[in-house]
Amino acid sequence: MPLWRLISRLGIPSMRRDFLLKVLPKGAVCAEIGVYAGDFSEHILKITQPKELHLIDPWKFFSDLDHMGAEFGKGTMIDQRKLDDLYAKVLRRFGSEMQRGRITVHRATSEDVASSFKDGYFDWVYIDGDHVYEAVKKDLEIFHKKVKPGGLIAGDDYCVSANYQKEGVKKAVDEFIAAGKGKDMRVKRKQYIFENV
Repeated sequence: MPLWRLISRLGIPSMRRDFLLKVLPKGAVCAEIGVYAGDFSEHILKITQPKELHLIDPWKFFSDLDHMGAEFGKGTMIDQRKLDDLYAKVLRRFGSEMQRGRITVHRATSEDVASSFKDGYFDWVYIDGDHVYEAVKKDLEIFHKKVKPGGLIAGDDYCVSANYQKEGVKKAVDEFIAAGKGKDMRVKRKQYIFENV
């Protein structure tokens, strides 16, 4: 079996998200909400060549039952110390781009950092943070204002799942589109993208 087909079958994130990277505008002012180790951030940087890329993540461990099974939650091999290490690695990984002012890393929740951006600041955002319904709904509402009209909102895990998020992402996105705040939505390999209204 060819390697590319094996990678695709395994669902390696960079391959799973390729179609998004092809449609996201180059040279944009953009944000990734939910960075973790920065693997997808690296692909965003290389493929879309952003003017500004804001990486937003609290790198915070959650011990509550709502986050059981999340990469940053109870029931995994991760704890706060490991998340602190991941944050330090992200700073090292993107250090040269940070010095150039092309990347800014925000160690905060998306809600806490959003007020530092004026409305209509971003050309696009990619949402892959907390997948609990209420959190996804909040991210969509907050960044709806921060993305310019006609800009793009995209994200991960648009599906019904047995893990901690259940159907949080799908439900929040569907409600957002039904409320007329987004249009022309496309979904592929659990990735969604739509135009901000």
